[in-house]
Amino acid sequence: MNKRQKISGPEAVAIARSAFSTGRTKDINFRIKQLKNLLRMYEENIDEILQALRKDMRKSRLEGYLYEVCYMIYDVRETLKNIHKYSKTRWLRKNWLTFADKGKVEKVPYGVVLVVGPWNYPFQLTLVPVCGAIAAGNCVIIKPSEVSNHTCATIAKLIPKYLDNECYQVVQGGPSETEELLKEKFDYIFFTGSVGTGRKIHLAAARHLTPTTLELGGKSPVYMDDSVDFAMAAQRIIWGKCMNMGQTCVAPDYILCTKEVEDKFIRAVKIAMNEWYGDNWQSQLDFSRVINKNHFNRLKAFLSNSGRVAVGGGHDENDLWIDPTVLVDVKPTDPVMQEEIFGPILAIVRCESPIEAIKFINSRGMTPLCLYVFSNDKDIQELFERNVDSGTLAFNETIVQFAIDELPFGGAGESGMGNYHGKYTFETFSRERSSIIRDYSFLADKLGVFRYPPYNDLKINFLSFLLNHWKKFNITYFDYIPYLLCIFFGMLIMYLLH
Repeated sequence: MNKRQKISGPEAVAIARSAFSTGRTKDINFRIKQLKNLLRMYEENIDEILQALRKDMRKSRLEGYLYEVCYMIYDVRETLKNIHKYSKTRWLRKNWLTFADKGKVEKVPYGVVLVVGPWNYPFQLTLVPVCGAIAAGNCVIIKPSEVSNHTCATIAKLIPKYLDNECYQVVQGGPSETEELLKEKFDYIFFTGSVGTGRKIHLAAARHLTPTTLELGGKSPVYMDDSVDFAMAAQRIIWGKCMNMGQTCVAPDYILCTKEVEDKFIRAVKIAMNEWYGDNWQSQLDFSRVINKNHFNRLKAFLSNSGRVAVGGGHDENDLWIDPTVLVDVKPTDPVMQEEIFGPILAIVRCESPIEAIKFINSRGMTPLCLYVFSNDKDIQELFERNVDSGTLAFNETIVQFAIDELPFGGAGESGMGNYHGKYTFETFSRERSSIIRDYSFLADKLGVFRYPPYNDLKINFLSFLLNHWKKFNITYFDYIPYLLCIFFGMLIMYLLH
């Protein structure tokens, strides 16, 4: 396929709108071909993708390969495997009134959709939604984050090489280009990013009544009690917090626990961190860096203005590095509790009971994207499940719920709206359209006269009978005879009266 020169948002939308009007993206064979090309794009450019991630945020080969490339490859393969099932038309059952009709519900694409990606997992969180949008039959405008500029350039370079140049286009640029793009009318918008930008996206979409999926963030709490295996809990929580240098929307943000649990957890964290890398964390190639100096300075301020450092606390501005850190004696009013941390800092807020923890979470006024409960007490698990709303929920684990594509992933309230992953991505980018085909048969026409005025009790009773679905009658085929005779004589009487 030919490369396309860098174009503006309005021009890209116009080209995509024209392409969609041809109907070619609705052809399932066309979609399959594009998905196979997308898969080929991933498989043939693994090193280039990993290089871009390395340049943007020093992302390690393991994190780049497992959490971005592998995830995207698996996503396309599963979509190809199931696309016929996802797209299947559902035929409706009949009733006495519609026995001569054919009713169906089919999955149809929205049209021209916009996918706006973030900088923290810039390939995966941008292109997984694109895969679902292609599978559902849409034309797609892709807006990668300009913050991860090497990734943005790589996406803009590769997409035209592998995908249809008119149906799938990349728009590059910063906030002004995004603002210009959002003035255009889209049929669906999918955004992953911060709550603040999500509000702007939603406001722009409202001008055209455009449906949206917003994958945002927020402070994902962890409740922990003394029934857990602290060694295991420490490893799972610190792993979740350190992945991608804590720049993960589903990372554990703060812990609620008693002083006794806090002490046991801190000891377990120190042991785990020492076993993994001792005092040489910064020198390891396994860790990303903070994305830029603005975010580094924001995180650094938390270390000096919130609570007390119990683990870690070191930092290096020249390397954009912050040690994995645990803060204790954190107050609800501290700066670290006022926004999503989005870095390798874990805050601990003390509470005396699960009830107090639940009240604290609910009092924050923002529904968490994820809720993590570390407890082996089934009653405690059920207590949180019943009384705390969240986008997702995991017991005795962190982050892994995101990787299971049989589970829909999404937020609630200020942490987002809508969901995706696996078949749910396809469903997000398609809508159900119902249709009915009615013939002109004599019997169907005569049954239809009952709906026309003038009305009387006979018509009302007869139509009520006809509207009962066949399957609701617990009778044998022989028992249908009186009802069929009723229909025949009713039709005869109504015909004569008419």
